[in-house]
Amino acid sequence: MADTPQTAPAVKPANPNFSSGPCAKRPGWTVEALSNALVGRSHRSKPGKARIQQAIDLTRELLQVPADYRIGIVPASDTGAVETAMWSMLGERGVDMLAWESFGEGWVTDVAKQLKLQDVRIIKAPYGELPDLAQVDTDRDVVFTWNGTTSGVRVPNADWIKADRKGLTICDATSAAFAQDLDFPKLDVVTFSWQKALGGEAAHGVLILSPRAVERLETFKPDRPLPKIFRLTKAGKLLEEVFQAATINTPSMICIEDAIDAMEWGKSIGGLSAMQARADANFKVLADWVAKTDWVDFLAKDPANRSNTSVCFSIVDPAVTVLDDAAQAAFAKAMVSRLDKLGAAYDIGAYKDAPSGLRIWAGCTIEASDLAALMPWLDWAFAEELQALKAAA
Repeated sequence: MADTPQTAPAVKPANPNFSSGPCAKRPGWTVEALSNALVGRSHRSKPGKARIQQAIDLTRELLQVPADYRIGIVPASDTGAVETAMWSMLGERGVDMLAWESFGEGWVTDVAKQLKLQDVRIIKAPYGELPDLAQVDTDRDVVFTWNGTTSGVRVPNADWIKADRKGLTICDATSAAFAQDLDFPKLDVVTFSWQKALGGEAAHGVLILSPRAVERLETFKPDRPLPKIFRLTKAGKLLEEVFQAATINTPSMICIEDAIDAMEWGKSIGGLSAMQARADANFKVLADWVAKTDWVDFLAKDPANRSNTSVCFSIVDPAVTVLDDAAQAAFAKAMVSRLDKLGAAYDIGAYKDAPSGLRIWAGCTIEASDLAALMPWLDWAFAEELQALKAAA
């Protein structure tokens, strides 16, 4: 490899937090941002409900959610939001399950093995690729991730979803929301969690329902028991209060305040388009580096489908690719560990179930200058580990 630096770079990222969840806090964040949190107050008090409603209103404004869609805050992060939708709505008709990374695979497992639905079609692709979206029948229900957090592969658009579909589309958008265009008229259920693109705190999920999703809830009664945290109806009618700041269970008012702070910051920089532009600019830093670096490549094969948030890389240097899978994984982990110990980058290893490599969060709360500072460190860490590999041979 030509021109590889053999001495450690002089400048580290000012913020070395590049985790894909919980992600970096918004620029300038300090704990003082939480000073107005209603700690010790009931979430059902008038000011408590007002703060929860503020989080819902900011979500609608920033994400440009249609006025007739409901927005609620639910337990258990994005996972809780997706599970609530699947357990409450699936089974009325056949369902197409899309999977091209670990979270999509998890939804497949839950539908096929836990809900045990009979009419399930599984449409899959390996890491780095998208399934053939032309195979999807949107007159059936469809469950998919908009952005595969553990593969760095996203759907390019929602053109493959019919406007006059008969089924519901359930979209896990947790690492896409606030960074990518979500085509709400094509989406009936949208879920995400604050700890991704907003850099917020974990444990809460956001559930967005179209009028068609509400109709399903009010007309379809699943033939299975529903835990309390999944129940969105009572006596055949939507529990409207869940979408009017009366959460199913007690939320953390600190987490609510942190989400409000992140979204107020998003508004202050120019709203959704500005947040997306920051993620796109961050991705460009990474793409420009890959273009001139011969030891690394994107895990996502098609440029049109590459995520601008959870960016995944494969180490493609021949000296590494000739190794067995375990040795390749060890090489990548050694790079990650080296950078972690030096405080140059934290939590940039590939997801545990994904192919070995690196994963770097590039969402809007990341500064492009920090990514630019990180790139020489990646080259240096690779060179160090390659030298160690050759010395051990």
